[in-house]
Amino acid sequence: MKRIILLISLMIFVSSCKDKKDTYEDPELVAEARLQEHPGKALMEKHCYACHSPESGTRLAPPMSMVQMHYLQGDITKEDFVADIVNFVKEPTEEKAIMYGAIRNFGLMPYQDFPDSVIRQVADYLYETELPQMRGHGGGMQGRGMGMGQNDQENTVAKTGMEIAQATQQQLGKNLMKALEEGGPIHALDFCNVQAIPLTSQMEKEHNAVIKRVSDKNRNPDNAANKEEKYYITHFKQSVQNGREPVPVVIPKNGKNKFYYPIVTNKMCLQCHGKPEEMRPEVLQKIKELYPEDKALGYSENEVRGIWSIELD
Repeated sequence: MKRIILLISLMIFVSSCKDKKDTYEDPELVAEARLQEHPGKALMEKHCYACHSPESGTRLAPPMSMVQMHYLQGDITKEDFVADIVNFVKEPTEEKAIMYGAIRNFGLMPYQDFPDSVIRQVADYLYETELPQMRGHGGGMQGRGMGMGQNDQENTVAKTGMEIAQATQQQLGKNLMKALEEGGPIHALDFCNVQAIPLTSQMEKEHNAVIKRVSDKNRNPDNAANKEEKYYITHFKQSVQNGREPVPVVIPKNGKNKFYYPIVTNKMCLQCHGKPEEMRPEVLQKIKELYPEDKALGYSENEVRGIWSIELD
């Protein structure tokens, strides 16, 4: 009798194990299946691939993998990522765009009358899913930050550009601090008016590069940003305002490379670039004397005042 009971117990145990095996779900497979079922995938293929095709022969706009790469900057949250996509698609303008090369190659995206729900589903899918990269576009995803989606050449240029920008900033900053210590903001303004551009030219010769500090709210007319530079100023302003770490931009152009990176205000800058009501009257008067058409006032700390615009091989 005991042997029969033992045999029955064993059969029940084996049957139970079999049932568990049949219903076991591999977490990785489940996650993959859920992504495949994401409604944003079908919506993207239906509405976006007509222009943003992954196939180069039928592409009228950059592939969706490139769109994904450009918007996934720094440690952007899903909420901000989706909001950025919706904001642009609902009203495409050059001021809102962050893919200047795409505008140059394909033109500005025309307005599409998509419901918000469709755009949000596609954006949600793009945030959650790593799309395969196209050949010639920097290989696979390399993380959200400097070098993301860039090939080795672009990463090298970005690194060199940062080194030049930092070295030039150090040279200018060292001399500016000396001027401030010797005579305060008034003397610093005289220094910038006479020495800033010659010192920058000296760094150009040292690094064999064209180095500019430009702004959409320039003080010196020689530092006025052109149309392309204004585009990137707007791009960096949006990044900083959204709390993202700025990522250097590298654009191959006419056999050279253009490097862009923001110039962000600190407390020292505000002595000559702050809000007029918070500045010393004699400093404002000196600015008016040296720069009658000055636009470079009204800043607070941690705001984009302009960009480094560097051209190098």
